[in-house]
Amino acid sequence: MKNESKSVSNMLRLEGIVILSASVALYAYADYGWLMFAILFFAPDLALIPYAVNRGVGIAVYNVMHTLTLPLLLGIVALLLGWPVGVQLALIWLAHIGMDRAVGYGLKYSDQRHDTHLSRV
Repeated sequence: MKNESKSVSNMLRLEGIVILSASVALYAYADYGWLMFAILFFAPDLALIPYAVNRGVGIAVYNVMHTLTLPLLLGIVALLLGWPVGVQLALIWLAHIGMDRAVGYGLKYSDQRHDTHLSRV
């Protein structure tokens, strides 16, 4: 069981590397500004602020901001509407999530702040 768990964790980390790499490649291909990338890359981690108010709310907000669903929806809507800034924001957000997953940060469980779906951090 332990080897299987390690294998799954490694697959999810590899997935994170692919998400990060693809997002950065698409960002570069679109020739967006790297200053904006640098400024906003860690913006999803502002979702940690609600921890100061309530741990349960903090975990919920963090998890919502660190799933692929919202940035993918933003990217799709932005592409359909011809809104390049939305695509740019979605790619930065996806790159952040990919980086988190690649280094082992995952979605948080409500019972343990340091346990994620990838590992214990």
